[in-house]
Amino acid sequence: MLSVVRVHLPSDIPIVGCELTPYVLHRRPDKNISTDDVSESAPLDGQFLRYRWYRLQSDKKIAVCSVHPSEAATLQCLGCVKAKIPAFKSYHCTTKCFSDSWQHHRVLHDRAASAMNENGNEEEELFGRYNNNNNNNNSAAVTQKTGVETWLEVGRYKSYTPTAEDIGQVLKFECAVVDVETMLPVASPLTVLTSRVIPAPSPSPRRVIPVNGVDVMGKLDLDGRVSSSGTFTVLSYNILADVYATNETFSYCPSWALSWPYRRQNLLREIVGYRADIICLQEVQSDHFVEFFAPELDKHGYQALYKRKTNEIYNGNIQTIDGCATFFRRDRFAHVKKYEVEFNKAAQSLTDPATILTVQKRNALNRLIKDDVALIVVLESKFSTPTVDNPGKRQLVCVANTHINGNQELKDVKLWQVHTLLKGLEKIAVSADIPMLVCGDFNSVPGSAPHHLLARGKVEPTHPDLVVDPLNLCQPHSKLSHQLPLVSAYSSFAIKGVGIGLDKQRKRLDPTTNEPLFTNCTRDFIGTLDYIFYTADTLTVESLLELLDEESLRKDTALPSPVWSSDHIALLAEFRCKSRPRR
Repeated sequence: MLSVVRVHLPSDIPIVGCELTPYVLHRRPDKNISTDDVSESAPLDGQFLRYRWYRLQSDKKIAVCSVHPSEAATLQCLGCVKAKIPAFKSYHCTTKCFSDSWQHHRVLHDRAASAMNENGNEEEELFGRYNNNNNNNNSAAVTQKTGVETWLEVGRYKSYTPTAEDIGQVLKFECAVVDVETMLPVASPLTVLTSRVIPAPSPSPRRVIPVNGVDVMGKLDLDGRVSSSGTFTVLSYNILADVYATNETFSYCPSWALSWPYRRQNLLREIVGYRADIICLQEVQSDHFVEFFAPELDKHGYQALYKRKTNEIYNGNIQTIDGCATFFRRDRFAHVKKYEVEFNKAAQSLTDPATILTVQKRNALNRLIKDDVALIVVLESKFSTPTVDNPGKRQLVCVANTHINGNQELKDVKLWQVHTLLKGLEKIAVSADIPMLVCGDFNSVPGSAPHHLLARGKVEPTHPDLVVDPLNLCQPHSKLSHQLPLVSAYSSFAIKGVGIGLDKQRKRLDPTTNEPLFTNCTRDFIGTLDYIFYTADTLTVESLLELLDEESLRKDTALPSPVWSSDHIALLAEFRCKSRPRR
């Protein structure tokens, strides 16, 4: 006989738009314990598992704080009410909460004032796609009365995605063993109740700040032969793989906000909201790429490419190995070529197979076997316009997406990986004179040897990072160079000029390196590890996604948080192609 042993929920707090899938443990007729589904179409000994979701019908909806959604609201912003802003955004738990968040909250009022007729669309954009998403009842509304409580049936699948109608209410999941002939339960169902449903926290949107027309190399583009061939945007974002998002590492983040069902929806909402033409993501798990990001971004018009890390040293589930994923809009670009860089293969090529390795040499070589990879794609734009100089010339762009090793003790390995990547890009540059972008999480702070190599084209022999070099990877020092005219996109904020918001952004740069003060912000570390580099002779920066300031970001907690679902922040730059050939 089939029987349900236990049901429980993976998260304490249900969130709008975040799929709830309970764990159901049952005993099969052969006495084995299993979590596999037993459907009506494939019953066991004439029995199957039936699932139901109910919402408690109550007139006493509890409003929750828009900033701290696990707290009940005690006050409401009347300005939001007058502006017809969705009610859930108007609630706050304390007066201090309201005053602390005012600078971000007022943005809602400004947006509402300029788009008064779009409030309905905004609410639909936030919640509409979650309604009736795997919550199909297949019948008219069903109510269930238990004592003085009335429950409305809202779902008939094992999974349920809370909607805006559920905010402030309790949900109930019910699992029963049902006889396939009578369609009646053979025993009392097991049930589990949720906490009250809360809305997903919504951060204030990050603005795109235009930069002035001064070239980052310090020259004005006054040459009449230089003309634009269109602009495009590039996003780079380490999204924090679920395998690394543990409660031990990020104990300060609420467990519900750290759960993958919540983070994946929050990340998707953020990524899609940037509307980038090219998206470079790091720490994308193999299973999450296949099952979630590729199909979801496909719905928004993106084609996907992926390179999983190698697994010479990884001993876990191969599906949870992360990698680099690059997406591009099909209506803006076409895929031309793909290159995969496996740093382990490059490390093994350093060894002469005819040479017997000494123990010391073998131990040193093992420093390089770290599974890190890079994904390089060549794209052809569909939006470029012919120019007088090059009528009919194809506009290509090369995009490198990488995740460099994170061990801070292996400075030589980081430098070697970056150098290996750049040498590969140089070969591509020789064969095809095209603009280049180098994006990713380099796990290297501004001023480090890898950053110097990228930004300056060389590393000085006296750099402190070169002290430890057991494999002589950095010898001779003269080889630590490249010929690509790379410039960090965010250094454009440091250019002198006039522009709305530029002064504020300059204060968020390190004055010695012109890099952001941070792109990674945890309780134990804050600093810049992520960059978007570009070839300055073929591209110019038009605008940049604004940087976050540490004070507001750390007001409540470090990253990840209920609002921002990675320990990194996204970087985005808009580029304009130069039609003048590289000299």
